[in-house]
Amino acid sequence: MLLAGCMLLTQPSSAADAVKGNLVGVDWLQQNLSRSDLLLLDASFPQLYKAQHIPGAINVNVFSYGGQQLPVAQMQQLFQSFGVSPGKKIVIYDQGGTFMATKLFYDLYYHGFPAKDLLVLDGGLSKWQAAGGAVTKEPTAAPQKGSFRITTINEYARVRLPEFLTASGDPANNALVEALDASWHFGETAFFDGAGHIPYGIMLPSDEFFNADKTFKSADEIKRMLTYLGVRPQQQVLTYCGGGIAASVPFFALKFILDYPSVRLFQESVLGWVKDDRGLPFWTYDAPFLMRETNWLKTWGGKVMRSYGVSNISMIDVRPANVFAQGHMPFALNMSGDVFRSNIKNPEKLAELLGKFGINGSHEAVLISDAGLDPDSALGFLMLQSLGHKRVSVYVDSIDKWLELGQALTKDATATVSPTPYRAEVRNNALITDAKSTQGLYPKVFIASGKNLPGKTPDGKVVHVPYTELLDANGKPKAAKEIWKILVKAGVPRYAELVSFSDDPGEAAANYFILKLMGYPDVKVLMM
Repeated sequence: MLLAGCMLLTQPSSAADAVKGNLVGVDWLQQNLSRSDLLLLDASFPQLYKAQHIPGAINVNVFSYGGQQLPVAQMQQLFQSFGVSPGKKIVIYDQGGTFMATKLFYDLYYHGFPAKDLLVLDGGLSKWQAAGGAVTKEPTAAPQKGSFRITTINEYARVRLPEFLTASGDPANNALVEALDASWHFGETAFFDGAGHIPYGIMLPSDEFFNADKTFKSADEIKRMLTYLGVRPQQQVLTYCGGGIAASVPFFALKFILDYPSVRLFQESVLGWVKDDRGLPFWTYDAPFLMRETNWLKTWGGKVMRSYGVSNISMIDVRPANVFAQGHMPFALNMSGDVFRSNIKNPEKLAELLGKFGINGSHEAVLISDAGLDPDSALGFLMLQSLGHKRVSVYVDSIDKWLELGQALTKDATATVSPTPYRAEVRNNALITDAKSTQGLYPKVFIASGKNLPGKTPDGKVVHVPYTELLDANGKPKAAKEIWKILVKAGVPRYAELVSFSDDPGEAAANYFILKLMGYPDVKVLMM
């Protein structure tokens, strides 16, 4: 981390409230407010600044330029008008718990002002006042014009659309951290030309980085959140929001609190994404590829793609054998839900059966039932995931929908596929038999997934979310924004080890599927 920033601050301060990297505590500022080399910038809206501010603070309205791409000469002129000069120790604050101060910090850093001389007041004006700091309504006299000149642009702190687009297609090596809240992420709010989020965007709202007193959470807690969400220091982390302002909070936290090595801000953010002439996509679910619909399946699972040898799709019909025989999709194989149920505790046997059917673990397996997501297709999904199957999805349309869209069923037996060794890599973190056998980064929350609560429930917090409440009448998952509301109302927290359970393991598996669809990273099914 940029420890040099600590070395330049020589006035005494308490150990708990000293300068930590690029964060400064209110006690230190009270002791150093009169320093001649200190420049205090208030990044709040002008009306808030006029109502009250720290004596001596210069107001900077970030929104007056924040969403624009101003030429370097104009930015230099702006910075000089704030009094920015080489050798100044700049402390930036806002009302506390917002993104104004971090955006101004980013702008100065991006335009080459030394990071060792840039500080953010932890907790902002709110923490300052709570600590008894003085405030005033008197405007600060215009500062003497600064002498800072922009000679270096820190381009490594910024990512532009072409690279951001490429990174979106490579989630293993890149993490796209979205600083917007659930209403944006899941498509409830659509101020731009498209609802939802950029594909593979990881929802981490800017306000989740702050404590109740508006100070930043500790480095350990922020890293815990990131680890839970799958954001790793080894990845390139790209932060974004609606217009590039709120994205400065995760940028600051990851780069200057956690010292992650590769963090960049997508300044154009969603505005730049939607303005692209190619009509770039949005997702509302976090993992929409777990659902397959008729048009997709008839193409990729159909005769033409199979004849070209590029299908790589195993269609697994989980209906009973007698129902399957009355009519099924061409190329579908029949492994009824009972086959999966009878082998819940015998994954090796299930893997053997999959191999006999010729199901290749490196191909996508699509589970098909009578009506979208039901306990049988969900259980098949869970069991294949627990075996480490590379790609598993559920056909979320109904057989009736297949026919409605002009597709045919057949009664002919599917041609025998040559048996192939099925190499299972059993995952012990998807299906558990003992509620105490695992421990996530956050406490367990048990989700009762059937219509009624089971007679026996695990010890701990239990919420009731019948899986049917999350589906429409045809067995298709409801819109992401509706599912989110139902889960929040039921008391399902964002950060938890979520364990779905029911007397029927298929019902528990249905909620497992939906939680995965919504992007919850730590989900399990408890076999009762």
